[in-house]
Amino acid sequence: MVINNLKTIIGSNNPSSATPRFVSWVPVVLIVFCLNLQAANQLYRYVNDEGVSVINFKIPPEFVHKGYDIINPDGSLIRKIPRELSKEELSLRNTDESRARFAEEEEKRLRAWDNSLMLRYSSIEDIEAAQERAMRDLKVRISILKSNLSTIKSQIEREQLKAANIERSGGQVPEEISANIDILRLEIEDTEQSITARRDEIESVNTTFMRDMNRFATLQDRVNMRRQQYRGTTPEKRRY
Repeated sequence: MVINNLKTIIGSNNPSSATPRFVSWVPVVLIVFCLNLQAANQLYRYVNDEGVSVINFKIPPEFVHKGYDIINPDGSLIRKIPRELSKEELSLRNTDESRARFAEEEEKRLRAWDNSLMLRYSSIEDIEAAQERAMRDLKVRISILKSNLSTIKSQIEREQLKAANIERSGGQVPEEISANIDILRLEIEDTEQSITARRDEIESVNTTFMRDMNRFATLQDRVNMRRQQYRGTTPEKRRY
């Protein structure tokens, strides 16, 4: 679709008007290319509303205030952006009251996490099943991206073959074909970056589910311990 739009803009049906319109688009193509190179050097990792860590090339505005990480494609941390503090938190940050407040907030966070786990799952097996579904979904996305990548590579090979045939016949390659090749190369880079991001997301999601399973196991141990303590008490003690 991008190529068809570009063909319409540069006037592929009117050779006499193709050159000036294409020239005006050269800076745009170069800017897009530079932006893609910059984006390839960093990714964003944040936690969504479901408590799942997400890795992507951009972060939705509604999650910025919660804090996020800027990472390299290999997963190494470039910079950690902390969550925004309220005015009250800023005023209490360096006091004893602030430390107690943050401890209370952490307790609330753990309680909310625990409640979420207990509502969503009834056993470790449930978490493992959810993990498998999430992994399957991500792998399907990667498969689709790989298929798109193969299609784009076939398209660029056809365009390059056209250019080669024209050059062998002593002609000059039309700017339209050169522009198509440049755009297809950008699409290949973008698709490859998306594949890398999805693979990184698989590792992140796996880590999140492992954390959930460990926490759920801790909660189960507490419940079992309380049951054992309750069974060990006499009926008289239970009344009080």
